[in-house]
Amino acid sequence: MRVLAIDPGRQKCGLAVVSAGPTVHFREIVETERVVARLLQLLPEQRFERVLMGDGTQSAPLSRAVREALAGRVEVELVPEAFTSQRARERLARESLPKGLLRFVPVGMRTPARPYDDYVAILLAEDWFARTESP
Repeated sequence: MRVLAIDPGRQKCGLAVVSAGPTVHFREIVETERVVARLLQLLPEQRFERVLMGDGTQSAPLSRAVREALAGRVEVELVPEAFTSQRARERLARESLPKGLLRFVPVGMRTPARPYDDYVAILLAEDWFARTESP
């Protein structure tokens, strides 16, 4: 099963298409007002079967808009978002190893060089798969 996860935000949203395993097929950061149009564009390209949306900032109005746009085609589910931003920040820092003296700065103290909303979306999907696939 492929899911499209959304980390909703006021100005930008992280998107990620993830399948069980987990395998990340696609990820990007999109301006919030463009999310619905981007989802409609991605649906035939990425063939996701469900949309997972974090239950944090901006989730209520964006959830309504996504549900209306995808009505009858794809199920939309709100998922817990607690601590995913912190975990995503740490994951990006681990995967983007700095050079020089900065490599000695602990991961938790590094400031990411770019937004990490797409990493939050990946974590939302990974957490969902872990919950739904465990006995």
